[in-house]
Amino acid sequence: MQAAIQRLVQIGSLPSSNVATTPALRELEALLAEVQTPITDDEARALVRLFGPDDCFGLAWALLHLIETSPDWPIEDALDGLNGEWIDRLRERGTKSPQ
Repeated sequence: MQAAIQRLVQIGSLPSSNVATTPALRELEALLAEVQTPITDDEARALVRLFGPDDCFGLAWALLHLIETSPDWPIEDALDGLNGEWIDRLRERGTKSPQ
């Protein structure tokens, strides 16, 4: 697993925009930018657990787009037991198109 993703997992869920501090946002933004794409399926499984209660000043969109770079996305079991606005978005966007 990439070091940036390990650090994101260590930090945990994205904070609410109401409580996020500038230093925390800078670190999260830098880590998300550091991730090399495409990510692995295991990295996608780890990242789907990091969505917070809102868009965290757009960082949730960056997280969503990283997850979608996984070669096998959508991964059927990756969202099992998870819920929330961002998980719903991933489910809606995750329908594989016919080849």
